[in-house]
Amino acid sequence: MKIVLATLNAKYIHASLALRYLRAYAKKDFPNIDLCEYTIKDQAMNVVADIYKRKPDVIGFSCYIWNIEETIPIVEMLRKVLPDVKIVLGGPEVSYDSEEWMARIREVDAIVVGEGEKTFHHLLQAIERNDRWETVPGILYREETGAVRRTFFREKLELDEIPSPFEEEDIPTLVNRVVYFECSRGCPFSCSYCLSSIETGVRYFDLERTKADLKRLIDGGVKTIKFVDRTFNIHMRYALSIFEFLIQNHQDTVFQFEITADILKPRVVDYLAEHAPPGLFRFEIGVQSTNDVTNELVQRKQNWEKLTNTVLSVKRTGKIDQHLDLIAGLPMEDYQSFKKTFNDVFALEIEELQLGFLKMLRGVGVRLDAQKYGYHFMDKAPYEILSNDVLPFDDVIRIKRVEDVLEKYWNAHRTNRTVRYLVAEEFPSAFDFFQSFGDYWEEQGWNRIGHQVEDLFRRLHQFLQVHGLKRAEVVLGLMKIDYLIGFKNKPRGIWWERTLDKRATQQYIQSFVADPSVLGKQYEQLKLSEQDIHKHCLLETVPFQLLDQKGLAFESGEEHLLLTYYEPGQKQEPQFFTCKKSAVKSLQLQG
Repeated sequence: MKIVLATLNAKYIHASLALRYLRAYAKKDFPNIDLCEYTIKDQAMNVVADIYKRKPDVIGFSCYIWNIEETIPIVEMLRKVLPDVKIVLGGPEVSYDSEEWMARIREVDAIVVGEGEKTFHHLLQAIERNDRWETVPGILYREETGAVRRTFFREKLELDEIPSPFEEEDIPTLVNRVVYFECSRGCPFSCSYCLSSIETGVRYFDLERTKADLKRLIDGGVKTIKFVDRTFNIHMRYALSIFEFLIQNHQDTVFQFEITADILKPRVVDYLAEHAPPGLFRFEIGVQSTNDVTNELVQRKQNWEKLTNTVLSVKRTGKIDQHLDLIAGLPMEDYQSFKKTFNDVFALEIEELQLGFLKMLRGVGVRLDAQKYGYHFMDKAPYEILSNDVLPFDDVIRIKRVEDVLEKYWNAHRTNRTVRYLVAEEFPSAFDFFQSFGDYWEEQGWNRIGHQVEDLFRRLHQFLQVHGLKRAEVVLGLMKIDYLIGFKNKPRGIWWERTLDKRATQQYIQSFVADPSVLGKQYEQLKLSEQDIHKHCLLETVPFQLLDQKGLAFESGEEHLLLTYYEPGQKQEPQFFTCKKSAVKSLQLQG
């Protein structure tokens, strides 16, 4: 039989782990399998044409909330152009309310429910032998009469029965993509908004097998590996063994983990602080809410004090970027409560704060209790909430504006120095800043037009001028530094009005050449010529003195000259040097 395994990934850089597992398990008996990965942005007709030319006997689609609506028209067209093909769906999106999916998508012959490797292989055997499908546990299938039948539940697999999903010939295609990897299946927690809460217990792959798979990917040149274990650190010794192995064998690969911070042991953090190279690991930590009542309602056990201590301890290592998640719209969390949650987490000043909205996933507890809390949500995937008893749609819309500017300005790391200052000195809280700016953004209609990097700075500056600031000159200086640090080479233009004309700039540059010590010892060691400065430096003014070369600390005072140096051939951030403007003028007069 000719088999096509297909899915629509959210982005091209993503690589489907599910399809590779299915292929690995079935390949010994069914070697003629094509793995076809598309994206949700691909035209349905193009996907259908590509699958059609392969002339499959069986097509299996892996379905998730992000691709189900785009998958359906493809299935409908395939049935018309390949009337005899067997179409099978699987994945978390169709594993719940499966009868509804069979009723809605009548072109589908069967749905694999839950863990799919053994079930899909068994179904392929039944198709090849023309056996009765009722003998295949773990599926819904459509009889010739059109009636839908459900077979018995299939017991969970021993994970090491599944062959490695990473085949040698496939690895070169994964080098520049995000490769998903798992050490375990299941989750020890019971959060009622999460699909993982439905499956009890945690199962692990053999540790040595896991290391061998990782080594194969690393040696193959894969750049990014993302572990999809719901709580990677639940088994401390297993996690520590993986960390140790990756530190010893990482080469140029970067690794991302989903961590439960309040149970991450201090000894593990200490080990990483001592041994992990900077940038090797990235932690994703689900906070969701700091409202104790809300956490209790969704059966989420979380110790905020321990979580905070862990996040700050990891931050102090200076080696691991952290990404913290929040969910707006959880039960009994109104606008003011979510504002507190946001401010609690933003105060930790981690690298990325992801603000998402509750999705009423099929099969989870909050969806079953939707009426109890007055939820209204989208009928189709991604089932995002529209309102509930304590969070009206007006507030949902307002929080979405916060999310929009948070992504553009903080998570994109475009204005981190500026935002830190605004939150600390100019606005009542971080949430107040993002909400005010988000509301202004909406009023200006900027959400309907595109933008370049320069536009983002101009728009923030316009908003701050309208809002009014106590120290507008300091904020403008920080915005200049945030803008300049975003380039690897000297920018061709700037978005603000120059504070120095050509003649003044030339005079200051000549002063730096004559006496480089005025900009400090580190600048003096660069030994830059006048030509070097013109070619690789940008001179401006700021109302403060920088206390480091990265512009992270400053001391307010009189006007300073700011020299930004972009080292040629180096793909790194520029260096900043400041000196008092008056001091250079004094040197010029003496000269």
